[in-house]
Amino acid sequence: MGKSVSKVLKYKGEVLLREFPEKFGKNFEQNKKELSLMELGLSKTTRNIVAGYIVRLAKRKEKEQLKK
Repeated sequence: MGKSVSKVLKYKGEVLLREFPEKFGKNFEQNKKELSLMELGLSKTTRNIVAGYIVRLAKRKEKEQLKK
């Protein structure tokens, strides 16, 4: 089993993906870079967790669009 993501970090990831869909996608490294450029005051660990969760959300969103 992997580590769980807290509700607060999930919420941040969902809001960021909803507000800036053109900046975030399925590439973890690019998401991490965008988060650091946004200067949200996230620690390195938190930034990586949020970037990874955004990747997961983006993949899920793409998969749902392919089903339709």
